[in-house]
Amino acid sequence: MVKARILVVDDERGMLEVCRDVLSKLSNVEIVLEDDSTRAADKISADGWDLLVADVRMPGVDGVELLRIARERDPELPVLLLTAYPTVETAVESMKLGAADYLTKPFLPDDLLATAQRLLESRRLHEENRLLRRQLERAYAFGDMIGTSPGMRAVYETIERVAPTDVDVLITGETGTGKELVARSVHQRSSRSGARFVPVDCGAIPEDLLESEFFGHERGAFTGAYARSLGLLEFANRGTFFLDEIGQLPPKLQAKLLRALQERKIRRLGGKDEIEVDVRIVAATSLELEEEARKERFRMELYYRVNVARIELPPLRQRLEDISLLTTHFVDRYAREMGREGVETDPQVLEVLCAYPWPGNVRELQNVIKRTRATIRTDTITLDDLPDEIVTAAGARVGKAPRGFFAARERQVSEFERQYLTDLVRTHQGEVTRAAAEAEVPRGTLYRLLKKHGIDPAAFRD
Repeated sequence: MVKARILVVDDERGMLEVCRDVLSKLSNVEIVLEDDSTRAADKISADGWDLLVADVRMPGVDGVELLRIARERDPELPVLLLTAYPTVETAVESMKLGAADYLTKPFLPDDLLATAQRLLESRRLHEENRLLRRQLERAYAFGDMIGTSPGMRAVYETIERVAPTDVDVLITGETGTGKELVARSVHQRSSRSGARFVPVDCGAIPEDLLESEFFGHERGAFTGAYARSLGLLEFANRGTFFLDEIGQLPPKLQAKLLRALQERKIRRLGGKDEIEVDVRIVAATSLELEEEARKERFRMELYYRVNVARIELPPLRQRLEDISLLTTHFVDRYAREMGREGVETDPQVLEVLCAYPWPGNVRELQNVIKRTRATIRTDTITLDDLPDEIVTAAGARVGKAPRGFFAARERQVSEFERQYLTDLVRTHQGEVTRAAAEAEVPRGTLYRLLKKHGIDPAAFRD
């Protein structure tokens, strides 16, 4: 981590040396001594500091004026004033200008040390809180991942395998499938779970602000940069940095991010020092990044860098058996929030929900349930309560029971799957790898389908 910079200003050389000896006991600090208050004023204006320690009475620019200059340049800079001639007027004026504390000479070394340590810690916490307020952190899609479908069980298994390894992870899936929830699960099951999880939506921040958000900036780095600001990468040190929709990063930032990930070092905008960062990268995308890289819209090197471990989230239309669980979860959740527990869901509603294609995936289902729950007049959600577009797209008419059609369709699909898989493994004499290649599905997916229909490949081998 970068060192905290302390500027000590006093016209007495002996006092400067005392302050240096005391403050050098602090860890990870850089101490600059200055016995000329005019030069000190220039240094305050030109450089970034974490703490200013200044004598009140000095020839040229006195300590109160230095405090005023510091407040104009960096309103958050903590200032500790020292004086051998304390007066009520000086103390009141100093506090009005924003002095963080006031010590009377001669002071005990431990008092100076404790005060400086407290002010530096306060400075650090203030910067972190300001960054937290600035973050575009979205709310959880839901409190925990829900689903017992083969696709979701495969996701759970992959998370369990990759989370403890500390390798970078790429999460793929359509919009609304819950990629941030998976990223948080990876973080919570990793050795970094006690540190921060810092999410950033790469498509939600204006392009001209992205570099400053990622890497931070020094005061004066650009118009409006009135104070030093931590970047999200630095803020995530020792934790997990989640890049949602990484495919939307502009090319210039892709190059700078790639270098930062390779070197694990960053430099703030307008800064000179390189800062070491220890972060785990978890990225997510709804794009085909490999295809984007082939079309030169995404850096191939960055794709390889984040695609060390991969977690693929299935769309909701491929995990129909989870819709009932998700619906019950959301109904119960919003019923509790609205103080109306005990709400039931008509079976016909679940059949329609299972027939709808859900282009917005789990997020769309969540929004539909929230909307429905807010408008129903009874304690049972019926077809009349569903949005018309959902019922129409599902192929059912409002007010009529779709039970027969959907039940028949499900039987037909299941029979087709069972017959197709049986013929497939028979053709390849139980060799699953060749069968998966012909079916153009991952081998793991084929194994799950075979298990679902109770088909044993070994029974077809010679």
